[in-house]
Amino acid sequence: MTLTHRTARPSRRTALRHLASGIGAVAVPAWAQTDQRRTAYSVAVVPQFPAAELHRDWTPLLERIGHQLGISLTLKLAPSIPRFEAQLLEGQPDFAFLNPYHQVMASRAHGYLPLVRNGKPLTGILVVRKDSPIHSVRELAGTDIAFPSPNAFGASLWMRALLAEREHIAFNALYVQTHGNVYRQVIRGRAAAGGGINNTLAQETPELRDDLRVLLETPEAASHPFSAHPRVAAALRRGITDALLSLTSDPSGMTLLKNVALPNPVAADHARDYRPLEQYKLDKYVVIER
Repeated sequence: MTLTHRTARPSRRTALRHLASGIGAVAVPAWAQTDQRRTAYSVAVVPQFPAAELHRDWTPLLERIGHQLGISLTLKLAPSIPRFEAQLLEGQPDFAFLNPYHQVMASRAHGYLPLVRNGKPLTGILVVRKDSPIHSVRELAGTDIAFPSPNAFGASLWMRALLAEREHIAFNALYVQTHGNVYRQVIRGRAAAGGGINNTLAQETPELRDDLRVLLETPEAASHPFSAHPRVAAALRRGITDALLSLTSDPSGMTLLKNVALPNPVAADHARDYRPLEQYKLDKYVVIER
């Protein structure tokens, strides 16, 4: 889906002539002065949820930001998390909403820069049915455990590392694409347990949450960032950051942010927020599918 909102722009020559004459001065955004040929940018979102839900939640936000900044933003959704990862590692999207370890991978590959993240930390969770007889992680040895995808950070990558390295248990990993699928696989008894994160479980219905019990949590980590490829002009990166942070000033903006899991946005920094994740040496659990 292409989200476009085009505004008529004077040429730089016309704008300068107006400024010089003092009549009808037109403000030219800083990025338009440095990157005049670009008015359209792609946005990738990690497919934690079905595509219809992501379009529903992200379209209004991108339209508002595009309108505010005078640019066009194109939402490009991959059919799966592995395909999203491949596109990210190829440096395809201009902007991406991605998980914390995706940010580590994308920074290494192309220097992607995190702009904004939610202020509430992310916590990976391992859930079982509320009425499950399992009350210890060790009791999961040899069972089927559902995960969204191999590299879903808190829900799978970090959780699988903890189960293997700290709990020393072997299990059968079932990859079911989305967090919602994980929770439902557990409720239906198709998996003894399942990996998710606190934020996605909170977005489920009260009835579904009541059917689950959290058995294990990961340590806290900085949440998913909205990041930019370094080819995006620095002034536009600042403009996007400021536009997202400014949405907290009105109720409609807050609703847009809540819908995309950024209810309390703060400025993000790779060295502070995401580089520390490298100490956990999670690379041995990363699975890259092409």
